[in-house]
Amino acid sequence: MEKIQVLDKRFRMYMPEAEIQDIVRRMAADISRDYKGRNPILCPILTGSFMFAADLMRELEIDANVSFVRYSSYLGMATTGSVKELMGFPKDCRARDVIIIEDIIDSGISMEFILEQLKLQKPSSISICAFLFKPGSFKKHYKIDYIGKEIPDDFIVGYGLDYDGMGRTYRDIYVLDD
Repeated sequence: MEKIQVLDKRFRMYMPEAEIQDIVRRMAADISRDYKGRNPILCPILTGSFMFAADLMRELEIDANVSFVRYSSYLGMATTGSVKELMGFPKDCRARDVIIIEDIIDSGISMEFILEQLKLQKPSSISICAFLFKPGSFKKHYKIDYIGKEIPDDFIVGYGLDYDGMGRTYRDIYVLDD
């Protein structure tokens, strides 16, 4: 579909499924290379990253444990400026390699909070894997180890990304159609 309606907003095609899957395969190859012979814990951040995380895990050529975590900072189309822990990191992150899997990093405020929470578990290493990254919005100074694609500061939905809880189920990614 070239255009979709989600609640009161219209969106147009931004990234088709084929491009998304090419990016996922490249990222999985990079992670598989870097973690060969290791057994990291993959920690997808719910809810947005669930589609990306599932696709990424199917493409990995390493064995890994999985533990979902859930944090929230958005309401509608904007961040609230505060982050709530709804389901935190498991205790077995201690002395383990942990890869945080995120759908999108924009300002970086949420991820900074998430990193602080994970560091309390004392993992041996932490890597961040973000499908999408908005460098124009990023206001923090931590390293993002794996970036699928840099995008402008546009509002997008689909492939797990939502607008007020809706629009996640599309296989493609759509951008707000002004």
